[in-house]
Amino acid sequence: MDLFDALTLARAQFAFTVSFHIIFPAFSIGLASYLAVLNGLWLWTRKTVYLELFNYWKKIFALAFGMGVVSGIVMSYQFGTNWSVFSDKTGPILGPLLGYEVLSAFFLEAGFLGVMLFGLKRVGPKLHFVATLMVAVGTLLSAFWILSANSWMQTPAGFAVNEAGQFVPRDWWAVIFNPSFPYRLVHMVLAAYLTTAFVVGAAGALHLLRDRGNGAARVMFSMAMWMAAVVSPLQIIAGDLHGLNTLEHQPAKIAAMEGHFETRAGAPLILFGLPNARAERTDYAVEIPQLGSLILTHDWNGTVRGLKEWPADQRPPVAIVFWSFRLMVGFGFAMLGLGLWSLWLRWRRRLYAAPWFHRAALAMGPSGFLAVLAGWITTEVGRQPYTVYGLMTTLESVSPVDATAVGTSLVAFILVYFTLFGAGTFYILRAMNKPPAASDTDLPEFEPMHASGLMPAPVLRRPDSHLAE
Repeated sequence: MDLFDALTLARAQFAFTVSFHIIFPAFSIGLASYLAVLNGLWLWTRKTVYLELFNYWKKIFALAFGMGVVSGIVMSYQFGTNWSVFSDKTGPILGPLLGYEVLSAFFLEAGFLGVMLFGLKRVGPKLHFVATLMVAVGTLLSAFWILSANSWMQTPAGFAVNEAGQFVPRDWWAVIFNPSFPYRLVHMVLAAYLTTAFVVGAAGALHLLRDRGNGAARVMFSMAMWMAAVVSPLQIIAGDLHGLNTLEHQPAKIAAMEGHFETRAGAPLILFGLPNARAERTDYAVEIPQLGSLILTHDWNGTVRGLKEWPADQRPPVAIVFWSFRLMVGFGFAMLGLGLWSLWLRWRRRLYAAPWFHRAALAMGPSGFLAVLAGWITTEVGRQPYTVYGLMTTLESVSPVDATAVGTSLVAFILVYFTLFGAGTFYILRAMNKPPAASDTDLPEFEPMHASGLMPAPVLRRPDSHLAE
């Protein structure tokens, strides 16, 4: 493969732009739901701390939402410039799905966004809450349609091929709810919630390290840690179910993820190793006997197919898929560990008096984004060499364009993206660096404080009573 041919450069360009794009929807989906929860809690309890946190995070949401829209528009143009053959062949199916996303989701988000950001005093609290809820629903609908389209490319169903070689819908229900779609939707939405939880938790941890008595920081930190503790194990379960679905429909991807070249009954779980595609083996493998079969087939002696079952030109790039999968799983278990740690500290009544835990939560702030990127790389690179799995290759999908033109636009994208989105990310980080406004729920340092309206917080006692929480 030539590193500077049009196909490779077009793939690099799409990979670069989608990597920038996906981090913003992953954040805005979860943050929109968080804003709806904060708004609802304020209406329910009338505690101003929830309104203060809503106002704190809505500015950050607006920036993330705007950058997500801009980066998404750029991606859509690439279908016409670099992937015109793919667009022509799959347009009758993917075109309507993406159109439904704009009509039912983006318009809903954009229509109510202004009311959510600026309309509280103009429309009243109840209608303002409805607007916030509609923005949250819109982000989830957007995920629904985008993941339906992507899942159809992974597990195509409900289609026929016409005389022009185009994929045309035969059963829209089967197209939309294709075999992998439910698993991908659940996995991605939970990933978005975890991404947001760890960002919110990192911001709360930062401000608790600076001022342990900040009531608003306590509320955001407590809510984030509840989300981490509850959703992390659910995400691991959802990931396991998604993996079983992938084993059924994309077994070559699973073989690459696991680093298996040989088909084996009672296959081991390869924890680490160096996949060697040329020699068709995984060197220096660290294995746990038979655990691979147990995880994948739920049978100690289940048979797991190896990459040698497929011709070399039909295998995904094994090293990339192998390591990106391990990064995703590693971040997932780190999130679970932090969530369990938070439960132990909460039980010990020391959630807000554990600076090392706060530092760990701060360090874990970007973990959701990194896990999403690693998972996306696993999914998309693992689909290779196909754009429509098993039916249309990436080579067959590229436009007849000149490599120089694609390379020039790639360089331009790199320069513009790092400048534009770098500035946007800087403003988001600067906004999070500012402490949330002091709320009327703040109390003197050694008096009882409430972490949220849902559960009493630890009690701080005076030093002569041995400070405890």
